[in-house]
Amino acid sequence: MIGLRSRLRFATAITVVLAGVFAGGGGGGRPATAAAAGAEDQDLKARKLFAAGDYRQALEIYVNLYAETLHPTYLRNIGRCQQNLGEADKAIGSFREYLRKAKDLSPAQRQEIEGYIAEMEELKRKQAGGGAGAGSSSTSPSTSTSSAGSGSGAASPAPVALAAPPPATSGPEPAALISSPAPAPADDGGSPFYTRAWFWVVVGAVAAGTVAAVFLLSRDSSNGPLDTLDLRGGQTP
Repeated sequence: MIGLRSRLRFATAITVVLAGVFAGGGGGGRPATAAAAGAEDQDLKARKLFAAGDYRQALEIYVNLYAETLHPTYLRNIGRCQQNLGEADKAIGSFREYLRKAKDLSPAQRQEIEGYIAEMEELKRKQAGGGAGAGSSSTSPSTSTSSAGSGSGAASPAPVALAAPPPATSGPEPAALISSPAPAPADDGGSPFYTRAWFWVVVGAVAAGTVAAVFLLSRDSSNGPLDTLDLRGGQTP
C-alpha cells in the first residue's frame, strides 16, 4: 500500500506540473511581443530611408510590413513612397485603399489623403499632356517643310525631325513625414494584481494541487484515522 508520505509527494508533483502548464499557457504573448518589436525596427529603418530620399527601398519594407500586419497605416506609407517616385496610378490606388481600410481617421487626416490623391491626379494630367505635346512637335517640322517644298517645286523629301523630349515633370515635393502605427498600450504596472497572468497561474496551480491532495488523502479514510498508524517501527514498548 502506498504510504501517506508518498501520496503527499505525488500530490506535490502534480501541483508543480500543473503550474508549469499554466505558466506555459500564460507566456503565449511573448512571440507576439517579439514580432511587434521586429516590425518597429523595420518601420524605423523605412522611415530613415524615406527621409534620405531612398523611396524604393522604403517602399519594399512597407509592402512587407503591410503583408505581415495588415495595418492600414502602412498603406498610407506605401502611397507616400509611390507618390514621391512619381507612380501616380499606384499611389492613387494605395491612398484610396487606405481611406477604405482606416476607419478612425479624423476629418483633417482624410482631407490630407484626398489632397495627395488630387496631386497625383494632376501629375497624371501633366504626364499625359507632355506626351501629346511631344507628338505634335515631331510632326510640325515635316509639315512646314513639305509646304515649302511644294511652293518651290522641288521634289526632295522632307528631312525627318527628331522628336522633342517631353517636358520635364517634376514629382511632388515630399510632404509630411510618413506615419507609424499607434503602439500597443504598455503595461505600466498600475493594474490590480488579480488582473495579472501570474496571479491566476498561482491560483490554478494551488487549486489543482489541493484537489489532488484531498482526493489522495480521502482514499486513506478506509484505513482509519492517522493516530491508529503503527509509529513504533516494529519495537515493543
